[in-house]
Amino acid sequence: MMETVAVKRKFSGKRNRLDKPELLAPAGNLEKLKFAIHYGADAVYIGGQAYGLRSNADNFSFEEMREGVEFAKKYGAKVFVATNIYAHNEDVAGIEAYLQSLYDAGISAVIVADPAIIEVALRAVPGLEVHLSTQQSTLNWQAVKFWKDEGLPRVVLGRETSFEEIEEIKNHVDIEIEAFIHGAMCSSYSGRCVLSNHFTDRDSNRGGCCQSCRWKYDLFEDAREDTVWVSEEDMQMKAPAPFKLGENQLPLFQEQDNAFSMGSKDLCMIGHIPELIDVGVDSFKIEGRMKSIHYVATVVNVYRQAIDSYMADPENYVLKPEWVEEMNKAANRPLNTGFFYDTPDHEDHIYEPEEKAVPYDFAGLVMDYDAATGMATIQQRNHFKPGQEIEFFGPNGTFFKQVVGEIQDQEGKVLDAARHPLQLVKMKVDQPVSYFDMMRKKK
Repeated sequence: MMETVAVKRKFSGKRNRLDKPELLAPAGNLEKLKFAIHYGADAVYIGGQAYGLRSNADNFSFEEMREGVEFAKKYGAKVFVATNIYAHNEDVAGIEAYLQSLYDAGISAVIVADPAIIEVALRAVPGLEVHLSTQQSTLNWQAVKFWKDEGLPRVVLGRETSFEEIEEIKNHVDIEIEAFIHGAMCSSYSGRCVLSNHFTDRDSNRGGCCQSCRWKYDLFEDAREDTVWVSEEDMQMKAPAPFKLGENQLPLFQEQDNAFSMGSKDLCMIGHIPELIDVGVDSFKIEGRMKSIHYVATVVNVYRQAIDSYMADPENYVLKPEWVEEMNKAANRPLNTGFFYDTPDHEDHIYEPEEKAVPYDFAGLVMDYDAATGMATIQQRNHFKPGQEIEFFGPNGTFFKQVVGEIQDQEGKVLDAARHPLQLVKMKVDQPVSYFDMMRKKK
């Protein structure tokens, strides 16, 4: 969970933002793309069926890309494609044709880490923008200047970059800066971890990361003749200590009956929108191509409101408690501010498996609304029934609660519950709703 207190700070950089920053959202499939844009994203980043780092996502075919681009155009939004693997020799041959196909599909930019792919894109497909991926771990202004001199208009900074470092980069280099402002954090430098390779033979830099940092581990050390448990607390562990396992292993520790995890808390900068804008971040990036449409819609919706509110009246901007409350409805890990203020310490990591169930279920999607009768047509996404309290929410902060009344099927037959996935039902709603508004319920 996160607190509602926001610390306002001013930056002295000679290039502060004057126009509105881009809100860039993840889209793991075509449905998520549509929800991200409908709920306020200025651009989305997706994965194609090659050269990306999310092999388990519902990656886009070229036909789906074209449909996504056409949908985005209706909102004035853009579509970027993550092409951010580190390529081996076997990958190089088809890169030029692939990039040309992306351009032909209407893709605005590719997000690239490998210099070989960057070179091909700049040379062979000059109409396609190339953005440097966070996989390059770019953290200083000299590196940013190098990539600008190579012809790149935008750099996605490493998640390890602080506010002070961003300010220095903006002071030295006039280039678009994209920074992650929400979502999961890598326990290593992004693109530098080989735990997945070691444990599962799945290459984290070729789309196969198994997120082994978030597994549960028991810690042991080899027994020695001089092993001493230094405190009474050590002796009160669930497993009596010292305690032999097999030939010569001792448990290192196991607090509160939980195994150990190396996962970090998730990044959340909703309390620091003024600082992000004032320091000159051009694109606010949300992580989560594997997340649900409920997560994407909720998080995008909150950041959209916060950005618009600040840009409309910076001097009187306040962080609204309801934004924080909304964000927590989609979070399944504790939240923090990452590296923006300080290097994370022991309080910023999840040493125990603290992941919590998301407190709300995505229950339904509004497909139609009859203003004359006050009846909404709902596509069921999770079981709900009369008497349950639900919430409706939509773009631009639309929000209200009500209790579910009578539920009918499409022919008007009264139902005791909406039981079936994607079932279309009708129910009376207390306030007007719109197509693509969401309905959720507490678990």
